[in-house]
Amino acid sequence: MNTPLRETPPKMVIDVHHITAQQLQMLGMSQMAYIKPVKTQDGVAYAIHAADGTPMALATDPNSAIEAIHEHQMAAALVH
Repeated sequence: MNTPLRETPPKMVIDVHHITAQQLQMLGMSQMAYIKPVKTQDGVAYAIHAADGTPMALATDPNSAIEAIHEHQMAAALVH
């Protein structure tokens, strides 16, 4: 019996050094958050954003930001 070949969808390759907000969102907004250093009146803080760029929280240091992301069962990515 001839079984039709199933085509596999093409795999998308993303350069993480030049990732767009749309590509980051495609990676899984509910599973990933990114941390970005930002300047505040009190010095440097670490902004936590959802994969689509939605601001979620602000932390005083990168380790606290990573812990907060992991507490919500998400993967953390650092952006600088």
